Amino acid sequence: MELSSLTAISPIDGRYSAKTKILRAIFSEFGLMRYRVLVEIAWLKALAHEPQITEIPEFSSQSIQFLDGIIDNFSLEDAYRIKALEKITNHDVKAVEYFLKEQITKEQNSRLQNSKIQHSKEQESLANISEFIHFACTSEDINNLAYALMLQEGRNRILLPHIETLITNLRTLAHSHAECPMLARTHGQPASPTTLGKELANFVYRLQRQHNIIANIQILGKINGAVGNYNAHLCAYPELNWPKFAQRFVTDLGLDWNPYTTQIEPHDSFAELFQALIRINTILIDMCQDIWGYISLGYFKQRVIADEVGSSTMPHKVNPIDFENAEGNLGLANAILNHLAAKLPISRWQRDLTDSTVLRNLGIGIAHTSIAIQSIIKGLGRLEVDANRLDQDLAANWEVLAEPIQTVMRRYGIKESYEKLKAFTRGQHIDTISIERFIDSLELPEIVKEQLKAITPKRYIGNAPEQAKNI
Repeated sequence: MELSSLTAISPIDGRYSAKTKILRAIFSEFGLMRYRVLVEIAWLKALAHEPQITEIPEFSSQSIQFLDGIIDNFSLEDAYRIKALEKITNHDVKAVEYFLKEQITKEQNSRLQNSKIQHSKEQESLANISEFIHFACTSEDINNLAYALMLQEGRNRILLPHIETLITNLRTLAHSHAECPMLARTHGQPASPTTLGKELANFVYRLQRQHNIIANIQILGKINGAVGNYNAHLCAYPELNWPKFAQRFVTDLGLDWNPYTTQIEPHDSFAELFQALIRINTILIDMCQDIWGYISLGYFKQRVIADEVGSSTMPHKVNPIDFENAEGNLGLANAILNHLAAKLPISRWQRDLTDSTVLRNLGIGIAHTSIAIQSIIKGLGRLEVDANRLDQDLAANWEVLAEPIQTVMRRYGIKESYEKLKAFTRGQHIDTISIERFIDSLELPEIVKEQLKAITPKRYIGNAPEQAKNI
């Protein structure tokens, strides 16, 4: 059966393909191949630039342009060629090495022939040093850097912009509704009022904190040979300071250097990033459930789209599907990310292959997170506040003023203040008339009584507006 969005096994590449297509060039096998090619070529260029490695002459600008062109022009045709070589080698990284050797030999020069650069000398000089491709490297030297670059690009280009857009939209809503009074609920029961903007501001603060943590996590890399000791490097060039060379190479790629590894970079920084992402996803689940609840209470209406159907049998329904969709995808994301975070830092002795198997699923957790955030952004854009419904709820729950009244009573030394309000309000229907009668019965200064009578559920919101405006 032909592969398409309708025949894809995973909804990431099927139902949600429009939301995830931007991830394909980064997290697909094609993307992994391209990052491997990038690392291999960068390593070759670094070796050529090192004066102590005299067997490789300094590359000319034309040679560098040619090598960079292999990365910049990496195509599906190139990826298919690597897969063909992998069928022979039964080794994916070795196939990349052989692919690159083909690119710089006279027998495989179609790329050269189609370029405007004069190639004969450049191609010949590159072909002469082809054995320095993958020099002293184990596959994991290439893979750990390829995956690190993959994750870094996915974080910087996809995740962080998504999170920033969401935070911006939430902040706008928090500011817009900073002074919109809302009955709070603790344990699901009516509680001291707040404002809608303040409750959204809480999520803005939480998300911004996790965003900053994610943005500042250092993603580590290494290139130190079969078991992390530069064995082959020092055998070939014992006079070269390989740790310093490796550190410069890794940091020049834009990554942070890990000086102590076995054959594999232990992926601790990956786990840190995934765990931070799990936290932000958990905050978003919390938010989705709250907004779902506010929609259920009628605090939010959802803008109606003419041709949409909410239920196949109940025509009146406008379901909060964006927030439900997001909640489900966030749960899937966290399941994958939690396994990645728990599994990747563990490897038997100097190396086992389990991390390689798991890393191929790196993009799945990112994809589900991305789908969820896009759904939330869409859902937020459809929300409209029903101020009348909010007012009705406040007006129906005057008993929430038991808190300020008993607190003022405490100030003026009235004994058993809490107990008296408990007896007056708990399980009782309270309204403005009964509240005023109770206040009049208290031994309080008249001015204090008038101040208490002026309080309404709608006005009893503390500094919630200021908190919302300040976020």
